[in-house]
Amino acid sequence: MKRLDHTLCIAPMMDWTDRHCRAFHRTLTRHALLYTEMLTADAVIHGDRRRLLGFSGIEQPVALQLGGSDPRRIAEAAGIGAGFGYDEINLNIGCPSDRVQAGRFGACLMREPELVARLWAAAQTAAPNIEVTIKSRIGVDDQDTRSSLFALVDLAAREGCRTFVVHARKAWLSGLSPKENRDVPPLDYELVRTLKRERPQLRIILNGGLRDIDHGLAEGAGLDGVMLGRAAYQNPAMLLDADPRVFGASAPSQSRVHAVEQYMPYIEAALSQGAPLHAMTRHILGLFNAQPGGRAWRRTLSEQAVRAGAGVDIVRRALAHVADDAQAAA
Repeated sequence: MKRLDHTLCIAPMMDWTDRHCRAFHRTLTRHALLYTEMLTADAVIHGDRRRLLGFSGIEQPVALQLGGSDPRRIAEAAGIGAGFGYDEINLNIGCPSDRVQAGRFGACLMREPELVARLWAAAQTAAPNIEVTIKSRIGVDDQDTRSSLFALVDLAAREGCRTFVVHARKAWLSGLSPKENRDVPPLDYELVRTLKRERPQLRIILNGGLRDIDHGLAEGAGLDGVMLGRAAYQNPAMLLDADPRVFGASAPSQSRVHAVEQYMPYIEAALSQGAPLHAMTRHILGLFNAQPGGRAWRRTLSEQAVRAGAGVDIVRRALAHVADDAQAAA
């Protein structure tokens, strides 16, 4: 079975980590494991598969994240995903949104570890040549975090699951919004490290509140990998150091400007296929944060990329602001 390197992962984030985002991230890191935003099993089975599941080979390695609570549907969706060429299937047992709860999947499944184990087994049987992994919280609501997390992991491991991505926060399914669930419940990195120490045969990846690569490497010491989320999206330039520091490999881009230049052919190709410019540029707004010209870069893209018929010249215009301001600062 194909198993991926999870040393550094970029989190699946709904409405953020689409194919355009992943193509951009590949100008910054070739080796970090990328994820799709979560797709429900029903959407995969009944929806526009080419639109939902299509991706470019430049995005690999890339994992498909699925949500659902029916083993038969999860199995069908996993088989479809494997057929599209994804390198891994990841089951979401951690999303706390109301929409996800209404469908009886995501974090509410922390209360049903036996069902999680059946979901994993069904998906792995349907996609036998790639690994099926689980992404969870440490618990929900008033659960005891240690017992709930270990129960879920142990039951899934008994079925054969070997890789778990653990967001080191509880999810409060009532009383907190999805946004508050990303910040308010306290982080418990030590519990995730304890899980690894007591289940050393499993691969445990840490997620939740990691600010940058330094923070991830420090908190993830002794674990099998770390997953960066919003920090990597909001400040993507941190990924320029990922391949040299984490994987001992050369970076695909030598600078922020170089990364934009490498993203240009992808933007042009996507435009030719009918994608609007802002679908690509929204992912690069934060690239020049705290840099000379960063404000002009963001303003140009925010105001002009949304216009009907906007083309790649808008990106070049924004990049010129950065170059001009950088020269002025020098």
